[in-house]
Amino acid sequence: MKALVAVKRVVDFNVKVRVKTDGSDVDIGNVKMSMNPFDEIAVEEAVRQKEAGKISEVVAVSIGVAKSEETLRTALAMGADRALLIEADANLEPLTVAKLLKAVADKEKPDVIFMGKQAIDNDANQVGQMTAALLGVGQGTFAGKIALNNGEIEVTREVDGGLETVALKLPAVITADLRLNEPRFVKLPNIMQAKKKPLEKSTPADWGVDTAAQLKVLKYAEPKARAGGVKVESVSELVAKLKNEAKVI
Repeated sequence: MKALVAVKRVVDFNVKVRVKTDGSDVDIGNVKMSMNPFDEIAVEEAVRQKEAGKISEVVAVSIGVAKSEETLRTALAMGADRALLIEADANLEPLTVAKLLKAVADKEKPDVIFMGKQAIDNDANQVGQMTAALLGVGQGTFAGKIALNNGEIEVTREVDGGLETVALKLPAVITADLRLNEPRFVKLPNIMQAKKKPLEKSTPADWGVDTAAQLKVLKYAEPKARAGGVKVESVSELVAKLKNEAKVI
């Protein structure tokens, strides 16, 4: 059984991002980049399933700039067997990414595709669902627990009312939530071994996918600074402020 894991290079979650002065984009110059945290959980789950004997091969794939190779090397150090890098612009739209993942899946024929539920740079939460739709397979989103058994995967997922468990026939797309696992700490020997593992590079054109943008970003802006709180003397004053100043009632 083969697992394909999609990973993305994003600004590290500890970094406070800033918008460029002209509002054209987010300033990522000289900031720390790392693997998307949800994708890291997805890699960890695939590797754990391999260690449990449920999966025989883990293939990591990343779509982005050349430096995304570093992200893939991290995935290889965590336990992935080989990697694929599709070098492209950093701001590909979710549908374009999904089309590329479909093309990779058509070639690799994975039994299960793992990825994070969303990337922390755009928070789109769309690629997993779009990939499943394009492939015509089942999807288990927001996975907090999974179990692989005889051509089927059972996914316990978080929903508004609590937990929901679904059973999917393979192949399927699974998007990882925070509670699925705790990613391992990568040790130096594993990092050195990862440098020897195969990493194949290609471009979107090699996969027959057009990356032309369908959306135009007009402007980026930082959220307004929150104003300080105030104390009120009575309930009536509170109600008046909520109605007349905050305008929430």
